[in-house]
Amino acid sequence: MQTKSLYIASLEPAAGSLIVAMGIMEMLKGRMEKVAFFRPVIPTRATTDGDIDFMLGYFSLQQSYEDTFGFSVDEVETMVASGNRHDLMEALIGKFKLLESQYDFVLCEGLSSSSLTSSFDFDINLEIAKNLGVPVVTVLNGNGKTLKEVHEEIRIESATIKTEGCTHFATFANRLSQDVFETLKKDESLDSDQPVFLLPEIPELDSPTIAEIKKYLKCDMILGGEQDLRRVVKQSKVAAMTMEHFLDHLEDGDLVIVPGDRPAIMLAAIAANYSKVYPTIAGILLTGGFVPKQAILELVQGITHFNGIPVLTSTKDTFKTAMDVNNVPARITPQSKRKIALAMGLFNANVDKLRIEEKIKTSTASSAMTPIMFEYSLFEKARSNKKTIVLPESEDVRILRAAEILLRRDVVNLVLLGNESEVMHKAMTLGLDLKGVRIIDPATSPLSEEFVTAFYELRKAKGLKLAAAKDAMVSPNYFATMMVYLGHADGMVSGAVHTTADTIRPALQTIKTKPGISVVSSVFFMCLDTRVLVYGDCAVNQDPNAQELAQIAISSAQTAKAFGVEPRIAMLSYSTGDSGSGDEVEKVRTATKLVKELRPDLLVEGPIQYDAAIDPQVAKTKLPNSKVAGQATVFIFPDLNTGNNTYKAVQRSSGALAIGPVLQGLNKPINDLSRGCLVEDIVNTVAITAIQAQGDNA
Repeated sequence: MQTKSLYIASLEPAAGSLIVAMGIMEMLKGRMEKVAFFRPVIPTRATTDGDIDFMLGYFSLQQSYEDTFGFSVDEVETMVASGNRHDLMEALIGKFKLLESQYDFVLCEGLSSSSLTSSFDFDINLEIAKNLGVPVVTVLNGNGKTLKEVHEEIRIESATIKTEGCTHFATFANRLSQDVFETLKKDESLDSDQPVFLLPEIPELDSPTIAEIKKYLKCDMILGGEQDLRRVVKQSKVAAMTMEHFLDHLEDGDLVIVPGDRPAIMLAAIAANYSKVYPTIAGILLTGGFVPKQAILELVQGITHFNGIPVLTSTKDTFKTAMDVNNVPARITPQSKRKIALAMGLFNANVDKLRIEEKIKTSTASSAMTPIMFEYSLFEKARSNKKTIVLPESEDVRILRAAEILLRRDVVNLVLLGNESEVMHKAMTLGLDLKGVRIIDPATSPLSEEFVTAFYELRKAKGLKLAAAKDAMVSPNYFATMMVYLGHADGMVSGAVHTTADTIRPALQTIKTKPGISVVSSVFFMCLDTRVLVYGDCAVNQDPNAQELAQIAISSAQTAKAFGVEPRIAMLSYSTGDSGSGDEVEKVRTATKLVKELRPDLLVEGPIQYDAAIDPQVAKTKLPNSKVAGQATVFIFPDLNTGNNTYKAVQRSSGALAIGPVLQGLNKPINDLSRGCLVEDIVNTVAITAIQAQGDNA
């Protein structure tokens, strides 16, 4: 799918990210009807963000201000410090995905890392871009840097982006000195991997206007008009000399700072503007709270063709005022017509826009899938067609906590089994809100009679007695399974308290397996840093034969596809191709052949070793012509011992998020939890069960 977004980011302050965003936005607006702007993090909520304000105003974007950003710096730092980094990313994904669904293109701009505290041990821009799946445009600040330094920064940035698992779209090296700019333009090797666009330093773009100084210092204007506020201040001069000596130091673009009780200096500076000998100043700032007499103001205003030199006043002393002026940040606002023209001219003159357009057309959306992205997709899929899931283990605190999260996220409709007053009392003591949950007590439910009769009819040929059927329905797992079997619920999740056998046995006796499938198996979704792999079977079948292994592979491929993972099946063994022999290798070889016969539409390779299945470089050596080797997504282990140990080794050594086991092969979804499961595991498993219940439309 063609990319619909870009993420502009810079590690350094004052790199000129806004100028790059302006240039790209103008290009996008000229070719697309609906374009959105998004800043995941803004400096503060206390004031309007300048970059957002500019984009909304200048480009007339049809967005509300609240839709253009995620969180403030303070909010981000609080969430990360509280261990809620996952929630932060998930919320940003939600807001971004909403914009992406409503607009043709979303242009994102990050916040420089310097705006965050040094306690951050990660580059938040790359972390966000990776989780949003957005290609990165990096902007380097070349101001004051040598040719070697710029070259090295371009190389390091490119390597860092790749290492972090992001897609690198292009690099802008901005604010380059003229000699570095001219030299780099001749360097043909500069953008051999990714486009590198060069922008020279334009001092005026880094200079504040009179309007910005007026606003920042909270000055009053006693002479001049609104149009005069657009003048750019190149530098400031404190008039601490006599008039004749001071005039010798004037330069173009000066802001003259002088005590308000020295009107002679003010008059001399204004007069210099009319002289062909002296330069043109930007404005005058009077300090100390002194305002010239009315007669002096009228004298200036009465000058024929007075060109409106703006005169501001400040109540602060000269020294403090001069310090404050030096700290005024240069901004580009929708009213900065001269700066806008200069910035757009700079971009258009030095950037190959056709190359950017072509790269947007040919670039595909990032295929990276982070753990947070995968979890987010689970909730979105589950929410799109809500199903009813029954949880029979309401006595477990983790189940109750997970239930509250699921209800608040509005992911599923929930049924808890247990005594209603006891369940609600326990929830209340835990401070949980379970409003909206349905609670059924198997001991008193009118459904029990229906379930006993149905279960007896199903199993009487196997020797089940009616009394035994009644005893079975006292078990929460049997009761919950019958709810699913008879359509009172769409799926069940158990195992936080009960064993795997206690969870699966009732399902095998009532729900049974799908047509053509004789074995119930399981998979784990292994969420690595930037991709999701499917491991099967790591939890149920101890030593499957070739026929069972083939069915596990087919079921695992179907599960993978249902959850957005394109299945490329690796039938794992301790040898690759024809290099090995022995009973275990032959079992895998036979299973691979059966998969190809039963499902010729599936890509499958086996026997194959894990390294050849996952590493493209190893695959080139061992199986150079394989369509699966080096890029497998579904890994089928030959036995439970190998699978269980491998998934745990990968989970613990790489920090991967392991979601599962997810049971497959049953007619209706029943899933098993580990008795050591976390609340997050329960939430994810319930969402997966709901998606399985959606069937072929998942």
